[in-house]
Amino acid sequence: MKTTDTPPAPAADRVTVSTVTVPGGKKEKSSEGTVLNVFSHGVLIIWAILVVMPLLWAVMASFKTDDSILSTPWALPDKLHFENWSRAWSQAHMSDYFFNTVVVVGGSLVGTLLLGSMAAYVLARFDFPGNRFLYFLFIGGMSFPIILALVPLFFVMNNMGLLNTVHGLILVYIAYSLPFTVFFLTSFFRTLPSSVAEAAMLDGASHTRTFFQVMLPMAKPGLISVGIFNFLGQWNQYMLPTVLNTEPDHRVLSQGLVELATSQGYKGDWSGLFAGLVMAMLPVLAAYIIFQRQVVAGLTAGAVK
Repeated sequence: MKTTDTPPAPAADRVTVSTVTVPGGKKEKSSEGTVLNVFSHGVLIIWAILVVMPLLWAVMASFKTDDSILSTPWALPDKLHFENWSRAWSQAHMSDYFFNTVVVVGGSLVGTLLLGSMAAYVLARFDFPGNRFLYFLFIGGMSFPIILALVPLFFVMNNMGLLNTVHGLILVYIAYSLPFTVFFLTSFFRTLPSSVAEAAMLDGASHTRTFFQVMLPMAKPGLISVGIFNFLGQWNQYMLPTVLNTEPDHRVLSQGLVELATSQGYKGDWSGLFAGLVMAMLPVLAAYIIFQRQVVAGLTAGAVK
């Protein structure tokens, strides 16, 4: 390694460097780096407490009685009152709302990933007139406030006979989630090696077969990442089903929780309300815990080609 003839700085001037050498050849971090490290970890711990504590309190309240929730809100339950969960599941019709939500979100998620991946693959891999225009049209859809489209969307759905139907709500969810899906997957498909697709084409594979059997499996990390984001948004969606899905038999979980909170009136069934709230949170938490590695891999896979 090439060195310079500059004499070493005095000891008093060397305390500002990021590391200092100690006997034995080891390096230790400076006091500035240690303070910054402690500060960043402290902020992360405070943020984690602010996020986790309300969730734990809601779970704890779902196993308590109404009197104990109001009198001793921070105390542990005297015993686990599972009747709160059974009451919310059966009497508050959370089972019906849960089933409707699974059907709507499951159908819309499959449709969003299928159509979004196909559109993103074409925009990322093929050059044709209007390619950039279509791409920016999808991006423009991300900046369009959904609240501005509620009134015309209501009349369009009503004229097409899709109002208060499960398949109509699925189509609206797909259209609502496509802009972000296409934007995310287009960047991801551009990072995939084109040599694999060219080899498949040389072997006689069609464009359809190349996409479904070669490129789509390679895009699995990106599909899982964008699928988790769409799942979170569609599972917690409230505005669209409230306007387009007023049929009581077709209500989803977000509508069911509001119905549970408003219909209790003076009864104050807080334990049942918290039980229903935890029921709605569990699938989201489970999905993120199971696929957290894939989400991180999908977000970082496009960083380097």
